[in-house]
Amino acid sequence: MNELAVLQRKIVACTRCPRLIDHCCHIAQVKRRAYADQQYWGKPVPSFGDPNARLLILGLAPGAHGANRTGRMFTGDKSGVFLYRALYETGFATTIDGRELKGAYITASAHCAPPDNKPTRAELANCRPYLKQELKLLKNVKVVVALGRIAFDTYLSITGEKGKFSHHAVHQAKPLLIASYHPSQQNTSTGRLTAEMLREVFETARLNT
Repeated sequence: MNELAVLQRKIVACTRCPRLIDHCCHIAQVKRRAYADQQYWGKPVPSFGDPNARLLILGLAPGAHGANRTGRMFTGDKSGVFLYRALYETGFATTIDGRELKGAYITASAHCAPPDNKPTRAELANCRPYLKQELKLLKNVKVVVALGRIAFDTYLSITGEKGKFSHHAVHQAKPLLIASYHPSQQNTSTGRLTAEMLREVFETARLNT
């Protein structure tokens, strides 16, 4: 088993944040009415993608009834539908549902679904070593796309660099860092982030990979 696979097993077995573990388990038991007949994943969600990726996508955390249900990043909710369409249209996914990524890898600032989508600073710090290890193992990454301010700040906390978050801002670093609004339903339903805006972010990423 390769080092990335070993790391993902460690992530799934992680119990560093009792509040988050309890929340994931609780949501998996209570469920949403629409998914009442489904078995929820209900534990830390691993990263996934192409181990030779030239693009790394860093999100915030699993959605309570999305990735916490399906066990797969950005899968099972509207934010994932929005993201995978953009990846498909820019050649980073082979199908519109993102079942297979091509040259891309998806990870998160926190691997457990947090209450109200708000992990604490301590919880983000507990998860940070996993991201640091992924950055070491993903040796071909040329571009990092940070989805949202928390992901952006999390990444900079590892690299030690400074930067100001704004949508589609490109930070000249190695790897290149591109900031993007998160494709949360709150952003997409209000028009703060449109499909065209997100596609443009990944078009920029494509040009630099």
